[in-house]
Amino acid sequence: MDARIVVAGASMAGLRAAEQLRAAGWTGAITLVGDEPHMPYNRPPLSKEVLAGKAPFESLAFRPRASVSDVEWRLGRRVVSAGLDERTVRLDDGGALSYDGLVVATGMRPRRLNCPGPLAGRHTVRTLDDAQGLREALTRPGARVVVVGAGFIGCEVAATAVGLGVAEVTVVDPLPLPMAGPLGELLGRSLRKRHEERGVRFALGVGVAGFAGEEQVTGVVLSDGSLLPADVVVESVGSVANTEWLDGNGLDLTDGVLTDAYLRVGGRPEVVAVGDVARFPNARYDGVPRRVEHWSIPTDTAKHAAKTLVAGAEPVPFAPLPTFWSDQHEFRLQSFGAPVLGKDDVRILDGDPDGDVLVGYHRDGRLVGVVALGGQAVAASAARYRTELLKQPALTV
Repeated sequence: MDARIVVAGASMAGLRAAEQLRAAGWTGAITLVGDEPHMPYNRPPLSKEVLAGKAPFESLAFRPRASVSDVEWRLGRRVVSAGLDERTVRLDDGGALSYDGLVVATGMRPRRLNCPGPLAGRHTVRTLDDAQGLREALTRPGARVVVVGAGFIGCEVAATAVGLGVAEVTVVDPLPLPMAGPLGELLGRSLRKRHEERGVRFALGVGVAGFAGEEQVTGVVLSDGSLLPADVVVESVGSVANTEWLDGNGLDLTDGVLTDAYLRVGGRPEVVAVGDVARFPNARYDGVPRRVEHWSIPTDTAKHAAKTLVAGAEPVPFAPLPTFWSDQHEFRLQSFGAPVLGKDDVRILDGDPDGDVLVGYHRDGRLVGVVALGGQAVAASAARYRTELLKQPALTV
């Protein structure tokens, strides 16, 4: 039987893994298994251009490299269990695949609120189908929208809804400021002001106790007892790692799939994890394993994991520089590094929070991340700091 690598997960991380396996010299068979019926596509536009009706699916689909033209795609199928000792995975159609190498790329799914009330009218934004369904709801005349969660996706959806002409858009979050978790208070205050100036309302410092209505949501009951009328609710309250299929193999699955510094899973040289399901130590900062849900991570992890799987562990531990951006209204957030690690020491590097601003995040006096908020000019300024961040030596080896 020909040697085969199975990639569990057929989104961006799975595609990049297949491409990087070929680049690393793997000439054997590659089989990708993914639960969506679509070929891999770009997810960030779902909460923006797709929701706004400005981007068809054809514009989202990735164009695979020629090197993976011979891989086998099993779409609309899901891996339901794995026997790592036996080197087999089982699919939801009852079939099984044996492997010589396994790439865990099953990603995340939206966390849902466990609150009483009807389900109809409640949406998430993770897949193309999610975004299309939400767009239909937002474009109904007189829609009243409540977004639960003031993180990246929640703020993007709120901005898109206002841009579509939705008259009532309210964002609910138990934190006192939008995006305070990853960015801290300084930019949180600036973001709130910018959103409010464009028509977004906020209910902050409160949670959700339930949903009003019988068969269809008519309102959101907050933890302080107040009621927000709503026809459309968007739940943007975090993600859950798709790791249940790995249960029973003695792995640490407490928050994604724990890997070592080379992205190996459970000490097994034939199993690696890539994308936002991987919880890895980043040698650039420290030895603490963390998941990173940024657009750059699927490609970064795929490149490193492919070399680990095909050629054995690399001599240099994985040390990526995380990168993200977020378009909201007409302004952009652009980040390089790990701002969340430096929220206790935030310094304005250039500009003003009421306009274009560039902010630096420091830990123990060391710059660990930069974030730009505003137009293209300040985003370009942040990009110049990328070189400085990359030049810094890793803190662990």
